[in-house]
Amino acid sequence: MCGNFNCSKNALIALNILYVMIGFLLIGVGVYARAASIVTNLPIVGGILACGVILICISMLGLAGAVKHHQVMLFFYMIILFMLFLIQFSIASSCLAVNSEQQQQFAEQGWKTVPPVLRKQVQDSFLCCGFNATSSTATNSVAGVHMTDEPSCELINQECCADSSDSQCQCQPCGPLLEDKINYAFKLCGGLGIFFSFTEFVGVWLTVRYRNQKDPRGLPSAFL
Repeated sequence: MCGNFNCSKNALIALNILYVMIGFLLIGVGVYARAASIVTNLPIVGGILACGVILICISMLGLAGAVKHHQVMLFFYMIILFMLFLIQFSIASSCLAVNSEQQQQFAEQGWKTVPPVLRKQVQDSFLCCGFNATSSTATNSVAGVHMTDEPSCELINQECCADSSDSQCQCQPCGPLLEDKINYAFKLCGGLGIFFSFTEFVGVWLTVRYRNQKDPRGLPSAFL
């Protein structure tokens, strides 16, 4: 068991380097989750991304405190890291607790708030129209093509119904097509968030232990 001063110091430095890597990983997961869901306004996923950024900043404080055995730095590092553990654990648990119906509510709310340009981008990518159901429709008397009230659906419906002779043909809604991606993003963020939050708890325990160990160099300010 690592019990002496130098071992605790090296372990804390290594753990903070790991935190920097975890922070970048959480940022990557958050970015991927937003990209996968494309238009959904997912504040929980945004919380995971914010935790990644904060974790990197805290790790820098922890590295400085561990190298210098600075009591004040280590104290604030320990307090902030414990608070981050509580926040990240709560957010990650929320990600795993959200059911399919709640996910769809988040997604539909996000769909209504995004600009039409982004909606059109999603509809072009997935060949869909609207979120849960296509809009009320009208028939173009000139082209004879069935289209929706929303301008961005006109060309999509033409592409979806190019090989169909049904005059009532419409593209399918985007909501069902995005459901699997949204669910995967929530589960991925929740699982990684809970796993890495426990490493933060280990960091708090290691910092408390390291602060109470005397520097063998015998410097007057090394142990307060």
